[in-house]
Amino acid sequence: MTDKQSSNLLHGITLEMMVNQLAEHYGWDEMGRIIRIRCFNIDPSIKSSLKFLRKTPWARKKVEDLYLRYKRETIRRDTKKAKDSING
Repeated sequence: MTDKQSSNLLHGITLEMMVNQLAEHYGWDEMGRIIRIRCFNIDPSIKSSLKFLRKTPWARKKVEDLYLRYKRETIRRDTKKAKDSING
């Protein structure tokens, strides 16, 4: 794996994986508030969301951006926890 790929948080992550993780973390209601698209607000499901996002590049980009923000926050939080446990 190249350095560029290893630093890319989206490398190897499918759209379905992103939507599942975001829905689990934020819930559909919060996702619908953050990204105002019908598939998150009206009878949301993974299947309907994937169908829409695969056909709609601007919406997919918003989901990717939200996923990246979520992953960076998770990494930051985990790093802080590790440093705190080392420093006791």
